[in-house]
Amino acid sequence: MTHTGNPAWAIKAAFLLALALLALPFEALAHGVADSDKAFIQANPGINILPFAYLGAKHMVTGYDHLLFLFGVIFFLYRLKDVWVYVTLFAVGHSVTLLTGVMFNIQANPYLVDAIIGLSVVYKALDNLGAFPTLLGAEPNQKAAVLIFGLFHGFGLATKLQDLIASPSGLLVNLISFNVGVEAGQVLALSIILILMTLWRGRPSFKRGILPANALLMCAGLVLTGYQMAGYFMEGTA
Repeated sequence: MTHTGNPAWAIKAAFLLALALLALPFEALAHGVADSDKAFIQANPGINILPFAYLGAKHMVTGYDHLLFLFGVIFFLYRLKDVWVYVTLFAVGHSVTLLTGVMFNIQANPYLVDAIIGLSVVYKALDNLGAFPTLLGAEPNQKAAVLIFGLFHGFGLATKLQDLIASPSGLLVNLISFNVGVEAGQVLALSIILILMTLWRGRPSFKRGILPANALLMCAGLVLTGYQMAGYFMEGTA
C-alpha cells in the first residue's frame, strides 16, 4: 500500500474538524428504515421477496457508513482481483451477522453497534494514511480487519431489521432476499465508486489528494461515532 507525505497534520486536522462538527446541534445520525417502508412491510406479513430485496439494495446505496468504509477499503486497490477479495470478505462478514442476528434475535444497542461502524471508517482512514506502524508499532492484518468490521456492519443491518420485522412468517426467505438486495446495492455503489476512483487516479491531483481525502474520511468516521455515542447516552437519560 502506498502512502504519500506525513499523515500527522491530516490526523490532527481530522480531529479538530470532527470536534467542530460535533458541536453542531444535530440529532444522532442513523440510517434506519423509512417509516413508509416499515409500514408497508408490517402491513403485509409473510414472504415479500421483492420488497425486501429492494429494501436491502436501498439500505446499502443510501448507507453512508457502509459506503465510506468501502471507499476507504478500495482507496489503494488498483487490481480488480484485490477489490474482489476485500469486498468478498466484507460481504461474508456482514451476511453472517445479518442472518444470524435476525434469525436468533441477538440483541445489541443499535447506537453502540453504529458507533463501532463509525470507528471502522476511522480505522480505514488511519490505515490508508500509514499511521498504525507509528501508533502501534505494527501494521494490522488488513484482510482480517475488513472481515471483522464486516461482521459489525452486518450486525448494524440486523438491528434495523429486528425493528422492521413484526412476524416470523417467511422470515428466512425475506432475510435472504434482503441480503441479496444488499449485495446488489453494494455492487452498484462500488461500481460507481470504482469508476470515479479510476478517473481520479489518472490525474496529478490524486497524489496531492491522498492526505486530505483520508483526513476527511477519518473526520466523517469520528463524527458518525460521536453522534451515535451521543444518542446512546441521551437514550440512557431519557
